[in-house]
Amino acid sequence: MADSTDTAPAPAPAARTNENRSTTPGSQGFKEYISSGWAARSEELPPAREQAPFAAARRDRISRLYPGHRLIVPAGRLKQRANDTDYAFRAHSAFAHLTGWGSDSEPGAVLVFEPTTTGHDVTVYFRERAGRDSDEFYANSEIGEFWIGPRPSIAQVASDLALPVRGIDDFAAVLRRVDSETLLVREADPFLTGQVDDARLRNAAEKMLTANGTDAPFSVEINGDHDADATFVRDLSELRLVKDAYEIGQMRLAVAATARGFEDVIRDLPRSSTHERGERLVEGVFNTRARADGNTVGYDTIAASGPHACILHWTRNDGPVLPGDVMLLDAGIEVDSYYTADITRTLPITGTFSEVQRRVYDAVREAADAAFLVARPGAIFRDVHAAAMTVIARHTAAWGMLPVTAEEALKPENGQHRRYMVHGTSHHLGLDVHDCAQARRDMYMDGVIEPGMVFTIEPGLYFQPDDLTVPAEYRGIGVRIEDDILITETGAENLSAGIPRESAAVEAWMAELRG
Repeated sequence: MADSTDTAPAPAPAARTNENRSTTPGSQGFKEYISSGWAARSEELPPAREQAPFAAARRDRISRLYPGHRLIVPAGRLKQRANDTDYAFRAHSAFAHLTGWGSDSEPGAVLVFEPTTTGHDVTVYFRERAGRDSDEFYANSEIGEFWIGPRPSIAQVASDLALPVRGIDDFAAVLRRVDSETLLVREADPFLTGQVDDARLRNAAEKMLTANGTDAPFSVEINGDHDADATFVRDLSELRLVKDAYEIGQMRLAVAATARGFEDVIRDLPRSSTHERGERLVEGVFNTRARADGNTVGYDTIAASGPHACILHWTRNDGPVLPGDVMLLDAGIEVDSYYTADITRTLPITGTFSEVQRRVYDAVREAADAAFLVARPGAIFRDVHAAAMTVIARHTAAWGMLPVTAEEALKPENGQHRRYMVHGTSHHLGLDVHDCAQARRDMYMDGVIEPGMVFTIEPGLYFQPDDLTVPAEYRGIGVRIEDDILITETGAENLSAGIPRESAAVEAWMAELRG
């Protein structure tokens, strides 16, 4: 393998062209003219952003976990949607967490922890803006400023993030230094992962000539499993289990924006309930709020009306919103820092629950309240789920749906009540809607709840329209109530408590908003 492919930095994005329709000028006269006559760029340096000291503290924590190891955390690259169009860029959450860079992150950036005798030197590498004497300025539709707007300079990013920053070309030197001790967030940038793997394999092979290659975290023998990288990602995930003050503040902003989105949806129900694909209108109304008050939605909006509410992750949203049905709206706004809310309310389309709908709704709310009482510092995370399941089993047994008693159903070897709620009650929340997902089980599901943790409580009941174990009057009703919970020193705070959640309060809320 040639050294040039081993050590070259990731190439700059090339302009996607279609020769049979391209009209980008290429004449010498054009090139000379377009490179002149521009006002001086602003070189004013921004102050360090609010989250910079918090990100620095997170970097210090991960540095202490990995003395002597080079750590590489890519932001990721643009992902192609179709032909020459891309999905909106979102940096990898580990990169965002450690840099404080959010919705203004640069595709292709890389965070590197270079080991020193006292810890690590940390540097961000990114594709610096092109000069106006470069054809990249006008001809590259991915990063050229004529196409995507002004981009920051190296000095401006360094001042903004309070971090050393270098151009992406300098990352070639990092690749030359990669050894079998180097660790990487593999999923963030597959192209870069291939480059780092090649460099580590070469280094591991060289070590095997003089020593046992299996002594290194990354070696020829264990290359296929990448256990050391997985451990690194696990630790980055566990670093987010307890939120700092900045993160908690961002979660509050995300919840407040999401509440406004729910209100928008309710106000628009008279319109959406007359359209054959009313769920799409609901989705559009909420997503408009997400773009107005945040970065985007934190996940695909679930606007599930009627029997669609029984489908846990219904995101097609192509059905009607019919009077007499309930609509399960599971939606969250991601703010510019990437922190997202995740909230569900089940709304009667007419503004009033039927007797059976209210019965199911109140049972789910009771399960949520039971789970909330368990969510306290020192409790075990899985016990939150157990508390909700006790209520679910009791109600489904009372309604004649179970072949056994509630007590029998709750035994580990049974679980018949789970037919009507197959998902869990809680998951951690933050930069990702399912945050900390790579954490160890004994830190997550079997972990001890601590102050600063943020997670959901979201029990539900879903009675499929063709489920013959369910009395006919319940079939086709799906209800979920989901709130975002912050654990405090003395208990728990429901961050989304301002969004009505009791059946009577939901009806009064809808009546007020719809006039």
